[in-house]
Amino acid sequence: MFWRGVTVVDACVRRDGRGGSPTAVTDDDPTATDPDRRAVAAAAGTSHAAFLGAGRTPDGGWPVRFFTATGVLAGCGHGTVAAQAVRLTRTGLGELYDRQHTGGRTFDTVAIRRPAGIEVWFDQGLVALRDPAPDECTAIVAVLGLTADDPHPTDAPRIAAPGTPRVLVPVRDRAALFRVHPDLGRLTAVCRRYGVLGCFVYVPPVGDRPGAARMFAPAIGVDEDVANANSTGCLAAHLLDTTGAQTIAIEVEQGDTLGRPSSVLASARGGPAGITTRVGGLAVVCSGQE
Repeated sequence: MFWRGVTVVDACVRRDGRGGSPTAVTDDDPTATDPDRRAVAAAAGTSHAAFLGAGRTPDGGWPVRFFTATGVLAGCGHGTVAAQAVRLTRTGLGELYDRQHTGGRTFDTVAIRRPAGIEVWFDQGLVALRDPAPDECTAIVAVLGLTADDPHPTDAPRIAAPGTPRVLVPVRDRAALFRVHPDLGRLTAVCRRYGVLGCFVYVPPVGDRPGAARMFAPAIGVDEDVANANSTGCLAAHLLDTTGAQTIAIEVEQGDTLGRPSSVLASARGGPAGITTRVGGLAVVCSGQE
C-alpha cells in the first residue's frame, strides 16, 4: 500500500546536530498489514520505522510500534527518540511530558526543544543482567573477527535484557572496535540459537571521554545499527553493576563506521527491584512533517 505522511527523523545526532540514525515516523493505519509496515522503512530509506497509534491505552500511554524490513520489534530506543520528537513538533509546545506504550509496557517520556534539535528522554525500566554461559560467550565472540589483543583487559562480556536480551562485548580501544568485522551469516545463526537480539561491541567511557560502540543485529535485518539506544542503557546498567556505584551517567558515540556520527546518553540507578535506566538523545526532524 502507499503510505502517506511519513516523516524522516535523524535520531541521536551528535551535540552539533550532525549524523544520527534516520528513522521513519508515521501515523499507523489500522487497515494495514505487518508486511505493509515492514515496507515503510525500505521505502523511506531507513533501517527502522515507528508507527504512532491514534488513541491512548487504558493506562494513559500513546501506542507506538516499531518495524524493520524483516519484522516487528518489541521496542526501539532511537525509534522512541524519533517518535517523541515528531509528537512534540506536532504540538507546537516547547516541552512535552507524556507516556508511551510499546511492547506491552507503558513508560514516561519527555521531549524538549533545544537549539540543535529536540532532546528526548525515556524510562527504559529494569535491565536484567547475567554472565553468558561459556558456550554462548565462545560462539558469539568467535564470529566477531576479534584478534587475540582486542578484548578488554578488565571488562567481560555480559548479557543484558531490558526486555529482549542482547550481548555486550567490551574491547580494548577504538582501534579494536573499528576493526570488528563479523561474519553476519554466522552471527545471525548464533543470535537465533541463543535467543539474543544482537551484539553490542563497545569501548567503555573513561572519565569525561565518551564511550564508543557498534551494534550488530543481522538476525532482525539490521547488519549494523547507526545508533542503538536501548543497548546504551544496558551498558549503563552493566557499568553500574560492575563498579558498585549508586548512580551512573554515560555518553556513547556510535555510527562513525557508517558515516553517520551519533551519540546516545544513558543513566542507571540501583533500587530495591534492581537496576533501572533512562535513555536519551537529540533528534532532528528532517522531512515530511505536516
